[in-house]
Amino acid sequence: MKARMCCAGLRNLLQGLSFSAKYYSKHNSPQTVCLFSKIAPKKCHILGCSKSTCTHRTAPPGSILPCRFFSCKQEGTKVLSKRKQNTSMVTSELLHKSLLKSEQKNWNNISPRYKAMTKRIREKLEELHNMYTLNSRSPRIRFGENVYFEENGCIFLAKADDGEGNAKILFSIEDLGFSDAFIQRIRISADQRYMAISLKSENSEEATCIIMKLGNLPVVEKVIPSVFSFEWAANDVLYYTAQKNLKCQNVFMTTFTYQKLTKLVYTEQDARFFVDLYCTKDRRFLTINSNSKTTSEVWLVDCRHPFESPALVQARTTGLMYHVEHRKDQLYILTTYGEPAEYKLMKAPVASRGKENWQLVYALERKTKLVDFEMFSDDCIMFLKNAGHLYLNVISFVSHSVQSIKLPTWACEFELESHPEHTTSTCYFQLSSPVHPPKRFAYSFKENNLIEQAVQEVPIITNCHTTRLLAKSKDETLVPITVFHNKNSKELHRRPLLVHVYGAYGIDLNMSFKEEKLMLIEEGWILAYCHVRGGGEQGLSWHRDGCQHNKLKGLHDLRACIRLLHQEGFSQPKHTALAAASAGGVLAGALCNADPALLRAVVLQAPFVDVLNTMMKTHLPLTIEEQEEWGNPLEDEKCMKYIKSYCPYQNIKPQCYPSVFITAYENDERVPLTGILQYVQKLRKAALDHASRTSKKGNWIPNIILDVQANGSHCDSSWEHSLNEGCEVP
Repeated sequence: MKARMCCAGLRNLLQGLSFSAKYYSKHNSPQTVCLFSKIAPKKCHILGCSKSTCTHRTAPPGSILPCRFFSCKQEGTKVLSKRKQNTSMVTSELLHKSLLKSEQKNWNNISPRYKAMTKRIREKLEELHNMYTLNSRSPRIRFGENVYFEENGCIFLAKADDGEGNAKILFSIEDLGFSDAFIQRIRISADQRYMAISLKSENSEEATCIIMKLGNLPVVEKVIPSVFSFEWAANDVLYYTAQKNLKCQNVFMTTFTYQKLTKLVYTEQDARFFVDLYCTKDRRFLTINSNSKTTSEVWLVDCRHPFESPALVQARTTGLMYHVEHRKDQLYILTTYGEPAEYKLMKAPVASRGKENWQLVYALERKTKLVDFEMFSDDCIMFLKNAGHLYLNVISFVSHSVQSIKLPTWACEFELESHPEHTTSTCYFQLSSPVHPPKRFAYSFKENNLIEQAVQEVPIITNCHTTRLLAKSKDETLVPITVFHNKNSKELHRRPLLVHVYGAYGIDLNMSFKEEKLMLIEEGWILAYCHVRGGGEQGLSWHRDGCQHNKLKGLHDLRACIRLLHQEGFSQPKHTALAAASAGGVLAGALCNADPALLRAVVLQAPFVDVLNTMMKTHLPLTIEEQEEWGNPLEDEKCMKYIKSYCPYQNIKPQCYPSVFITAYENDERVPLTGILQYVQKLRKAALDHASRTSKKGNWIPNIILDVQANGSHCDSSWEHSLNEGCEVP
């Protein structure tokens, strides 16, 4: 889940949160899969090129959705009579409109004060953006002699030996009638006769899948609305998952030659599970992956016989997670099976695939996070994170050896170039950090070594220092912190500090490069990333130790991290701001209630601030599946009391709060706006009540500001939206 973040202002931190610069980070929760947007096509003919931006980031095989996917529904938990229900809905709607109107008026009065400042910031961000994205390019997809790629909303085809200067445009999304959309995913059939792409707009939640028949003049073969994932099982057989109410539980098969048909092939009955599709790297099997937050089940579709019924790999067992690859009639299974309950690579014959036949190939070390996994013909590569450092482990199936390579110490994030060929001799990827632009690396299987690409197309950052700390939490657990600051900064205890936190769903903080982070470093800020429990930085156990009845451990971790930063001379409470997004708002809001003196300002992006009321409403589409993260307060009184003990909304009280800036989206389907409006009203009242009681003591009154944006969505990550959003705020 993987949501854009805010941060405090550059100059007025001592006076509280006087403005927001939420362009400073587009996504503070890890950038994985977001649910997509339904788009109605306008026209379907092939012409020129558009200027739409694009992203190809998709979920890894069998990945579990990381974000808090809320519904916008706000009805109560009891079934009312029709008359009472209508009255209740009308009253709720009137209250919502009244609160929204009040906040919009407040925002309109505040924002013009900082016009000159936002103009300066916009110019600086545009300068940095142009500098560090000048030579960036989208991923290439190679099929034999052909190379496919997307740029500026156009799909190109080039010959691998001719170079991309002779590439021809196959089609553009603008000419398909989707000028306001970007490409989310591309899949090409094995014979290259068909291409399926998903298109998503920035302001909605669902994607539209368009199937193009390629040739001298590509034509639209079919348009399928509300699609999440899709894969080719054969040359003219496409499997896809349908999305409804932020859920994917049905898998369909559709064909395009001879007898054209579409039929349902799989239905998930358990509301806790989400279904997606993935093809093994050798295209031997299509996998139907049904995942809850803690349990997996995989079904295989034989791509040689795509019309046969899917075959089960291993029936779901509570707490057992697994994902499947294939090589030479063996299934290679990433699984938590066995002790400890961390990921291991195991294998089994296709014909005897049950867990009783799984044999261990490789087990991860303790407190190691599996970041990604890629299968090749004779090897597999694991990208790992241990003690804050990234490693590349190469497992050879021929020599039965494992080579571990420590990646550069500055690297915090990696991105694999999409769709490397199964038989490739080189695996390409990029490394980055919040303040280091992406740099290209390659691993050569033939030479058995890591190659740093010789051509550096962007400036190298040399003036930023990276520090890794360990904070001792309340129960003596050591919690990692990653700190960045300008090497030339003097008197760090006087510098403003921006702390980032997430701590949910087993997801790491997003630490990929952002121009806005580099801008903060240049302005003299210190950036700190607190890898608290509930996240995934130290493996699956790190998540388990911070979810359900362990949620308070994440709060204790965050408090310990901030205190250690201050003790080590990184800023002080009166110069410290805390940034969080989505589910990260739980810990940020809880810290504001429990220990507000640690902070001067808090910036929240579409925050989850009312855990208790949300988890009491089981009729919302995603509450049931979220019980594995937060618990079930309806059936467990202890769980209800525990959630109530840390829930940000439930624990607001009259005290000296830090200033708070919140950004929310009017049509956000995951974090309902009504809950945020009520949180802001209650928080503002508590702060004013405290100030009125202690006015003679010289207490300051914090700013509690809410910016409700009519456009944008919970997972929007486009540069244009980020820039415009940042320049709209004071």
